[in-house]
Amino acid sequence: KYAGVNQETLDKYGAVSEQVAGEMAKGIAINNKADVGVSFSGIAGPGGGTKDKPVGMVCMGFYVQGNLTTETVIWSEMTRSQVRERAVMHACRKLIEQLSK
Repeated sequence: KYAGVNQETLDKYGAVSEQVAGEMAKGIAINNKADVGVSFSGIAGPGGGTKDKPVGMVCMGFYVQGNLTTETVIWSEMTRSQVRERAVMHACRKLIEQLSK
């Protein structure tokens, strides 16, 4: 609710999706009157994965100065901590890249 994700989006795509990550990033920025919002949704493991959404899958949303982008990355054969660390580092690089434009 705080992040502004529509229930219809959750029902249609599931919590682990670029659509939800995008709505989260935008909602976080707008609700906080910020220029930037970043979000993560994923399955870090060790369980919970499916064929379509495997363990290690992370969907990210970036809302930077009114521009929304999303991305999905899968880091397989890593521990939960490694997936989380890799996602944060990846998001930091992507955010620096987008802010440098």
